[in-house]
Amino acid sequence: MAETPSRAVLITGCSTGIGRATATLLAQHGFTVYATARRVESLADLERSGCRTLALDVTDEASMQAAVAHVEQEAGAVGILVNNAGYSQSGTVEEIGMDAVRRQFETNVFGAARMCQLVLPGMRRQGFGRIVNVSSMGANFVFPGGGYYHATKAALGAISDALRFEVKGFGVDVVIIEPGLIRTE
Repeated sequence: MAETPSRAVLITGCSTGIGRATATLLAQHGFTVYATARRVESLADLERSGCRTLALDVTDEASMQAAVAHVEQEAGAVGILVNNAGYSQSGTVEEIGMDAVRRQFETNVFGAARMCQLVLPGMRRQGFGRIVNVSSMGANFVFPGGGYYHATKAALGAISDALRFEVKGFGVDVVIIEPGLIRTE
């Protein structure tokens, strides 16, 4: 028999923009929100508004494991994962160094994929879960100077589409959100 579904929401990248707004809104609606960022001190106001805050760097395996373990210890499982952490490295394909490209893929793609892997066992165990991957309209509409960013968001979309089919039978839904330009600072 499945467990009672967890109302715990783990959100990556809450220091600004979509992540911060999502954390605030879900806390106002009664969810137990775990708002995360690399620099937890940037989340003090979210803590005052009812969110629980955790340090989380989606490019660091130990950090990702610790955050998921913390939520599972307190709530039993992550009920909803919002993979929001990410950034845009502007510049032409020719000019951006490969180290910068790798960092962007590590954050925007591999970190999100690993977070999915870490929360899925708990979601399957409880027979419910929702994974929300924040992509970009840039996954579908490519502009000069954003090639690598667009590539990361297209990759996240492809992973999300495949994962949706893979976990549907376990009561887990995968959603991709593709917003336009957002002012984050």
